[in-house]
Amino acid sequence: MAEKTQKINPAKEGAVKAVREIIEKAQDLIFTNYRGLTVAQLTYLRAKLRAEHASYKVVKNNYMNLALQQLGKPDVSDYLTGPTGVTFITKDSGPVAKVLITFAKEVPLVLKGAIIDGKKFGQNDVLALSRLPSRLELIAKLMGSMKAPASNFVYVLNGVISKLVRTIKAVGDSKAAS
Repeated sequence: MAEKTQKINPAKEGAVKAVREIIEKAQDLIFTNYRGLTVAQLTYLRAKLRAEHASYKVVKNNYMNLALQQLGKPDVSDYLTGPTGVTFITKDSGPVAKVLITFAKEVPLVLKGAIIDGKKFGQNDVLALSRLPSRLELIAKLMGSMKAPASNFVYVLNGVISKLVRTIKAVGDSKAAS
């Protein structure tokens, strides 16, 4: 029996190559259904995502599926049905997920799933990711925890010295009074 092979039209091959290049630059991908959004809403979403080092593009499902297969990414063909918008994330995924979840509360944007760190994530996993603190917030908490013992030590030393000074001043005042 002959194997079924899929021939790609040369014009479409260029489009698949362009999608593949975008995917290679992205660290993570989040898939959404954008049906019902206006152009103004999409423009607003893209601006919010740009601030988080991400971009939002509408890509043909077939092109995306072929590009993901060529790159050896997980099979997300179940996410690639109907109108699909893809968020290409170049840095931290948590803040981008927060932006999408917050935006989806106001407009008819539906999360389908994601590919994060090379693994397939469902809609609930993306919701959980959006609730986690960002990398910068975690670093700030860690630095605060690391700084706390040193700060407390300085306050204790300062307290001992100031108590000594107050005691000496009180002794001096009592001797001056008598």
